[in-house]
Amino acid sequence: MPRTDPVTAAEEMDRLGARGRPFVFAFDFEKTEALIVPDPFASDELHFNVRGRGNAPPRPSPAAPGTGTLSPSPMSYAEYSGRFGVVRRGLLRGDSYLVNLTARTPVGCGTDLAGIYRGAGAMYRLYVPGRFACFSPEIFVRVENGEISTYPMKGTIDASVPDAESRILADPKETAEHATVVDLLRNDLSMFARGVHVRRWRYVDRIRAREREILQVSSEVRGSLPSGWRGRLGEIMLGLTPAGSCSGAPKESTLRIIREAEGIPRGYYTGVFGLFDGESLDTGVLIRFVEEEGGRLYFRSGGGITAMSRPEDEYRELLEKICLPLPDAQAHGGAMGHGEAWETGEAGQAWALGAPEAAAAESDAGKGWKSGKAVQAGDALAGKAAAAGAGAASGRAGPAAKG
Repeated sequence: MPRTDPVTAAEEMDRLGARGRPFVFAFDFEKTEALIVPDPFASDELHFNVRGRGNAPPRPSPAAPGTGTLSPSPMSYAEYSGRFGVVRRGLLRGDSYLVNLTARTPVGCGTDLAGIYRGAGAMYRLYVPGRFACFSPEIFVRVENGEISTYPMKGTIDASVPDAESRILADPKETAEHATVVDLLRNDLSMFARGVHVRRWRYVDRIRAREREILQVSSEVRGSLPSGWRGRLGEIMLGLTPAGSCSGAPKESTLRIIREAEGIPRGYYTGVFGLFDGESLDTGVLIRFVEEEGGRLYFRSGGGITAMSRPEDEYRELLEKICLPLPDAQAHGGAMGHGEAWETGEAGQAWALGAPEAAAAESDAGKGWKSGKAVQAGDALAGKAAAAGAGAASGRAGPAAKG
């Protein structure tokens, strides 16, 4: 596997892009390691699928014939609450308006990484043997015909909740979180593109899974790149990472909070990867992510924390995101509002959620989200986040432009 550092990978991406030569790349979250694979459709060093385009899938393993049912062993609510407290103190100091807090959960599973990749139904899939499998629904950026676009995805609600769509669109915490990320990414794109604007603000996609249906809130931000952009693809990707939706705002001070709260590097989780096909670039965020270490599997998940967040709600979201593709389900729904169906896996498999409630009942988790005390919002920071929303919606820079 051709591993390197992101700067060297970016230089190679610039050279390949200028020549119109296809490649697949990946940057880890900390930007300490990168992968770059020229002529990826003929490669067997890794396996990828970007909206239906990819190389040959890995062969099935007779040693791992299972369906991929999860048995998570989540951290206790008390441990999560301690990490949440680190983030909250950073928010109250004014070091950040939004922090993406994540955790690593050991999982038992009836299949291996290759089986997870083969069965996954998602727009962006990547499998690096012996390291991780990713099945992500989240676009990072797309570049086509000189236009660059990004689709920040923040805000999820169970569709069975009464008036779910109107509730999530009216939720002040979700609105502030979404606005902060949109404003951050609008400013990020402005480093390289002209005429950056919010084309669509907080539209809702319906995503059907085997056991439930969820609503996902996204926005679309778009701008125009100058001529010669194919020879600057590496430079652009290096400048835009890490993804704002999986870090927070302002980026640098928020990353310091993340390092303190999480305690271990994320690696490729919440990094980015993508395909340049010789003409256009299509990239995704590395979420919905299972990694292998020491013969064990770990599922990574998390969510955005603002001054209005409550630890019990965020803990529940962390566990609800522990999900794997299971057989006998159908893939439906739009892909982030673009009218694209999610790709099904080779066996007609698609998304199905895990059972965090069952897992939580066997640990301190069940007590946590039922009895945990709510954290009161800091009015000043909530106001700043709301100001970011006004800036994003109107095209003005909000506080995310700082730092």
